[in-house]
Amino acid sequence: MKWEPVIGLEIHVHLKTRTKMFCRCELEYFAPENSRTCPVCLAHPGTLPVPNAKAIEMTILLGHSLGCQIAEQATFHRKHYFYPDLPKGYQISQYDEPLCVDGAFTLPTAEGDVPIGIVRAHLEEDAAKNVHMGGAAGRIAGADRTLVDFNRAGTPLVEIVTAPDIHSSEHAKRFLQLLRQTVVELGISDAEMEKGSLRFDVNVSVRPEGSDELRTRTELKNMNSFNFAAKGIEREVRRQVEIYESGGQVEQETLHFDPGNESAPPLRSKEEAQDYRYFPEPDLVPLEPAEELVGRLRGELPELPSERVRRLEAEVGFALAEGLVTSGRDELYSRIPGDRAAVANVVMNELAALGLEPSAVNAEELGKVIAARGEIPRGAFDEALAESASPGFTADRYVAEAAIADAAELDPVIDRILGANDSQVAAYRGGKEGLLGFFVGQVMRETQGKANPKVVNDRLREKLSG
Repeated sequence: MKWEPVIGLEIHVHLKTRTKMFCRCELEYFAPENSRTCPVCLAHPGTLPVPNAKAIEMTILLGHSLGCQIAEQATFHRKHYFYPDLPKGYQISQYDEPLCVDGAFTLPTAEGDVPIGIVRAHLEEDAAKNVHMGGAAGRIAGADRTLVDFNRAGTPLVEIVTAPDIHSSEHAKRFLQLLRQTVVELGISDAEMEKGSLRFDVNVSVRPEGSDELRTRTELKNMNSFNFAAKGIEREVRRQVEIYESGGQVEQETLHFDPGNESAPPLRSKEEAQDYRYFPEPDLVPLEPAEELVGRLRGELPELPSERVRRLEAEVGFALAEGLVTSGRDELYSRIPGDRAAVANVVMNELAALGLEPSAVNAEELGKVIAARGEIPRGAFDEALAESASPGFTADRYVAEAAIADAAELDPVIDRILGANDSQVAAYRGGKEGLLGFFVGQVMRETQGKANPKVVNDRLREKLSG
């Protein structure tokens, strides 16, 4: 029997506001522990929450980018659970009346567009941060104690819930990458996984291929790497298939994926909505976004990353287009003149490896260097790339270092090298054609890297075949 994965995602995005969701504490990553707190976010008796208007606007803008309907009325609820990182014993969240509902996200792939339903995008406050001590890499696996930093408690957080419309680990990974780029470009979040401003949970089940049933799912909790998410999904799919094929039943539970051991020990039974005892937050009135606000934010929506992938695909093919967009380098690519495939390859490979700030690169001058790539020494080309983001960078000096391509100038050098290496020449003519690289290297060293490699190859082949 063939099995099909059924995957749904829950993505948590910290909003880039100045203050917390329901109080005026300033947000600052890596501030000294418990230094950004107040009676409201620490849940002292008698304190009252006040919603952050900027966070509401950011959530509406995100909802537009996900094709969601913006609710005329959204209600905050209390979601009850008891962990050390939740000072109130409940989280202010949204339940059955969220701010953004019924969206649709189009995932471009090489095989065509994959529609992914967005069930909801709701606004809530984040919990504090549990700091696991004594284990590997600060993860709960292997830790012997846990401390709590309340700086994060109350941070504005949007949770995006997809429909179970994803059917491969690769599509899940690509969706997450494209969604991250979307929220970054909207300016609503840094979405930096190492800081915890982007996290995601993965719900996984399997079913017989061709079926439309939804079987028992498990949840992989708090993942913070696209590659770990893909690996975790693949491992969980294999585990569930083995259970069904051995006659067992999958239990609904929450798992913790440990990337070091590629294992997923269970944390607890998976909760259902009734386990949280939701009820409307009595200290907050419902949100009723004004039509003018909703319309203005819709008008501020830029061209989305998924749309740009398809537009650039016609120029450079799907793989390069997707890479340019999800890495945020397509803006630089669009500014550099010249052959589109050549420019895209340089941007995604050599420039990316240098780690230059794309906005600082002199695109016009770099385009001249890329156009002359075949005529200038490799060393000069590499130096030009490294300097392309420096103030005052121009292509003139590098383009002027045109590689020696005149056969009349190269032939004496080649003849001298062949004459000094009789045994290698005989071996080459005896069938060891791999020695061509040896001769090319000798010529390049003799000319201090200034010879045109193509001309050197052609002249060597001609002389060695004589």
